[in-house]
Amino acid sequence: MQAQEVLRHLRIPELDDVRQYMRGLPTNALMGMGAFAAITTYWFASRPKALKPPCDIGLQSVEIPGGERARRSILNDSDDHMTHYYSDVRTLYEMFQRGLRVSNNGPCLGSRKPNQPYEWQSYREVADRAENIGSALLHRGHSHTGDKFIGIFSQNRPEWTIAELACYTYSMVVVPLYDTLGTEAIAYVIDKAAISTVICDVPEKAWLILGCVSGLGRTVKTIVLMEAFGNDLVTRGQECGIEILSLKDFEALGKANHQKPLPPKSEDLALICFTSGTTGNPKGAMLSHGNVISNTAAFVRVTERSHKPNSKDVLISFLPLAHMFERVVEVQYLMLDQQTCIHDIHISYLPLAHMFERVVQGVVLTQGARIGYFQGDIRQLMDDLKTLQPTIFPVVPRLLNRMFDKVFSQANTPLKKWLLDFAFRRKESELKSGVVRRDSMWDKLIFKKVQASLGGHVRLMITGAAPVSPTILTFLRAALGCQFYEGYGQTECTAGCTMSIPGDWTAGHVGPPLPCNAIKLVDVAEMNYLAVNGEGEVCVKGPNVFQGYLNDPERTVEAIDKDGWLHTGDVGKWLPNGTLKIIDRKKHIFKLAQGEYIAPEKIETVYNRIDAVAQIFVHGDSLQACLVGIVVPDPDFLPIWAKKKGIEGSYSELCSNKDVKNSILEDLLKLGKEAGLKSFEQVRDIALHPEMFSVQNGLLTPTLKAKRAELQKHFREQIDKLYAKIKM
Repeated sequence: MQAQEVLRHLRIPELDDVRQYMRGLPTNALMGMGAFAAITTYWFASRPKALKPPCDIGLQSVEIPGGERARRSILNDSDDHMTHYYSDVRTLYEMFQRGLRVSNNGPCLGSRKPNQPYEWQSYREVADRAENIGSALLHRGHSHTGDKFIGIFSQNRPEWTIAELACYTYSMVVVPLYDTLGTEAIAYVIDKAAISTVICDVPEKAWLILGCVSGLGRTVKTIVLMEAFGNDLVTRGQECGIEILSLKDFEALGKANHQKPLPPKSEDLALICFTSGTTGNPKGAMLSHGNVISNTAAFVRVTERSHKPNSKDVLISFLPLAHMFERVVEVQYLMLDQQTCIHDIHISYLPLAHMFERVVQGVVLTQGARIGYFQGDIRQLMDDLKTLQPTIFPVVPRLLNRMFDKVFSQANTPLKKWLLDFAFRRKESELKSGVVRRDSMWDKLIFKKVQASLGGHVRLMITGAAPVSPTILTFLRAALGCQFYEGYGQTECTAGCTMSIPGDWTAGHVGPPLPCNAIKLVDVAEMNYLAVNGEGEVCVKGPNVFQGYLNDPERTVEAIDKDGWLHTGDVGKWLPNGTLKIIDRKKHIFKLAQGEYIAPEKIETVYNRIDAVAQIFVHGDSLQACLVGIVVPDPDFLPIWAKKKGIEGSYSELCSNKDVKNSILEDLLKLGKEAGLKSFEQVRDIALHPEMFSVQNGLLTPTLKAKRAELQKHFREQIDKLYAKIKM
């Protein structure tokens, strides 16, 4: 019996849209589909209930009285911003103490070697080691009132977290260092924070520190090393006036001179997170214990009514911990239920130098759960995922794009494409009803592989590092069958200031304000964004807003105005249901020679939608009348794209092919016109570049933002040639 005949005999009203969908298909697409059509009866009969949202998603935020056009979360119990969730957790030290109590001294931190099981340290062992390290710091002259900034320069591992806890136990402040900052920036951070002790993992990093301080009168007096080192390092350290100690000896020193813990207060500084901006020296964002706790509490409040963790849940964290967003978002899931969260496992591989990862770890420990660290080689991460089977998975847009492309690349026949499209539409219809699941017929037949690639148990994902295509977000929400949140924030507001709420699985926005802060939009007159029209620069106010930049009052005043509002530099728009949509970027605006304002990031966002384009840098200045671009083609997609246009060759050959360049330029201009770009916002010409912009080559920040000054300098020759050609 053919598919349409089967459908005619089914007596389920909900299949009307299936019948309608199939009527429009060509006959050959329906061949062999009778079984699939018939089996949908089982799928609809077992239709699950929708996830109940924590509030009316039709009104997700409310306007604050007073005429500032600010909005706050409808989940706020009062006009006050949320500062904490647990009454006994107001600091990061108290977070660990709570975990120690509820875990019954269970496993806490674990690591593994290749092909070996994890070895775990208990909560009491971690607490004791933290007190030993903290006591050694006090014995060496550090204190909460004087020399209190402690540098940690290490890859993710248990000792990183233990050293951080040591600082919190005695009210000292953590200053993470990371090698992607570059030698000059590391030296700048050491000077800015007057760091005298740095805890490193491997000798190579100690040598780097010695190179920074050699002959320049830096403040470093002690380097503590987690791994073994040679006498040559000790000798070199002595020449620089720096003592090199092993962590083992350092802990023994602290144990012999043990001091009673000196816990911090909520208002005390917890850490200085240096953000590597796109221009200039890094800025040291000062974050208090209260900042971090308020942000995590807000995430919990949003999800508490509709999302309870499972005792077998596993959390995977891989977004840069320099991003507060990545670290706090995982928090919202793990602070919900004390008994079930005890069995959670977090896999840590995103850099602990970033706020997102470190906040997540704090919340995991609050619940008495475990943190398993990756093996140190990102290429082995899939093996770790297979072992731990995470249930929580923060992602960056670039990875989402890859996942999306991988799923569609497997649909390589007309029948498979039809099945994928039909399965997506069925699951999308469930999403619109608030239904999130991964046990439907379509999951078992179509989406099982993509779910298995993430471990097979992921049920909560979050993204927020950059804008995500609504099409891709909606598809992956359906395909992965998990709660998939999109949020927005920055280090200066600890991590997040908005996030979508459970039950609202629409795309194209970043959700309403979190309960810990209010948001208002301020006029950006030069770009014609006016608050009266519900558009403007996004400004944030609440207990999650940072304390300012370390020893940098000028840039602090630029970021936080006299009324306490953090100016993010992003341009947003209020949607009718109270959610926020990020539509533009205020920073990096320049004028062309004819006086027109240009926001290059807005143009790049549009152009990045082209499949053949992996990255693009749009350049212009006040001395030129038009824009040019540097395009990095997608190495996976370019050969397929070029073949469709009748062009053959390797990736490097295609990047040098004039016809490929002209074809990509033609597509860019077409897409730009369709997206409403003005003529002066379109690039006049482009050059193709075969190497990706990356942190390693200095063209991206550790948070994967374009370093525009470095890009301009790096491609100066190509840019000049493009302008010279245009003027000919």
